[in-house]
Amino acid sequence: MAPHTNDSEPDDRSAEGGGTESSSSAGSSGPVAQFPAPLEDVAEPEPTAAPDARVAAVRRVAAAGRRWRSAQLVGTAALLAVALTGGSIAYGAIRDHAGTTVAAAPSALSPAALSSGDIDSSIKALQTQLRAQPRDYGSWASLGLAYVEQARTKGDPSRYPQADKALKRSLALRPGNEQAVTGRAALAAARHDFKDALKYADQVLKENPYSQNALSSRIDALVELGRYTDASKAADTADSRRPGVPVFTRYAYVHELRGDVKTARRVLEQALATSTTPGDISYVAAQLGQLAWSQGDYKTALDYYARALAADENYLPALEGRALAQYGSGDRAAAIEGMEQVVARYPLPQPLVQLGELYEDRDAKGDRAKARDQYALVDAWIALARANGVNADLDTALAAADHGDRAAALRAARAEWARRHTVHTADALAWALHVNGKDAEALPYARQATATGYRNASFLYHRGMIERATGHAKDARSSLRAALKLNPGFSPLGSREARKALNSLEATK
Repeated sequence: MAPHTNDSEPDDRSAEGGGTESSSSAGSSGPVAQFPAPLEDVAEPEPTAAPDARVAAVRRVAAAGRRWRSAQLVGTAALLAVALTGGSIAYGAIRDHAGTTVAAAPSALSPAALSSGDIDSSIKALQTQLRAQPRDYGSWASLGLAYVEQARTKGDPSRYPQADKALKRSLALRPGNEQAVTGRAALAAARHDFKDALKYADQVLKENPYSQNALSSRIDALVELGRYTDASKAADTADSRRPGVPVFTRYAYVHELRGDVKTARRVLEQALATSTTPGDISYVAAQLGQLAWSQGDYKTALDYYARALAADENYLPALEGRALAQYGSGDRAAAIEGMEQVVARYPLPQPLVQLGELYEDRDAKGDRAKARDQYALVDAWIALARANGVNADLDTALAAADHGDRAAALRAARAEWARRHTVHTADALAWALHVNGKDAEALPYARQATATGYRNASFLYHRGMIERATGHAKDARSSLRAALKLNPGFSPLGSREARKALNSLEATK
């Protein structure tokens, strides 16, 4: 199913699909230093740093950033960008495990290009081609799409300016060419500019109504804009024109948003049955794992994550999802070890927050300091994302509300709500208002977040806590019970707080 925003993401899209959002405490308004793309000539190859070296660089930058005030995250962003220019780390659409998601761009490359290492090889091959044929508009468009895909799967937002340059070069050589416009849609989605993503997808579909990538991008954009009825119609249209894994997964997510988990599961199972490439198998199996996890069925979730990892042992959403399912099953040690392995390779916002909360939940000696380290890395990563044109307001609201500057979280949530009205933005705004003591204002947003029937334990928890704070004790008990019944391990810290609040409410009945 299409990645959720809370929307993070990565919830990598299907081999040909697109996606949805993430978290931080750097507010939505402060200035952020701008710097050039890592490559002056986007056709020139660039060496790839070893993962350990990249992660160490990120951690050094974050350690320095912790000693600065939040306004000085500008410097952190610039330093982090320099640290990452030797390679790429992962950014994609991760499903909202703890109520969050990361928006990702739809993939317009072949399934084979998504397997480990192939995207880098494809980029090198395209760069070689363009050195020999610099007026090859098709290869420029492919290179732009490849950079978007590389940023999505490896989490390096500094690739987005490179993608922009390559796509503009293609359009300058051949105005309006379909592949480059498709790339513009993917890039806009990756930067969370969903209005432009919709505009470019519609532009492609006007010329080619059967473009699978544009059909998929259109569904994603409508979902991310909160236009769920239109998204459902778009999914039906896409299914009639170009049925296949990319469309099936989006069709399933649209139904899941309306609370129709049974249909979502059936469609995903159909998608998995028709998947043949490792990229499709790992993607769809991980989506089924996420769906099972969100309903509290941890055994089934672990089975699907195992299938995803059998197809691609490095598939980030499956590695992350497996750790969360292990936590839900009561195996906290395995969950922490698994999430540490994810973060060691891909220090992305959502797993960083999850690992920090796992440390806080364990609360052994040194764990609180370890948790603070993870949250500082989130701030550094989001500052880098902002510097490369990514709208990170939702990400900021989600992470900062619980682990950072609460006032910044509210500013960011309000800014994001002004742009789009989704269940995820409603939930983020409700929670940001709550942590800032504005519960009466928060309650309508919390109710709106759950109004579609979307079965999300984090949303129910947030609603229950806000209902409790506003004196609606009966409603609060109902919401908190529903959250814990649906997915008792929805969050290391949130589930614990939900139990405490529910016990308190039961004691005072």
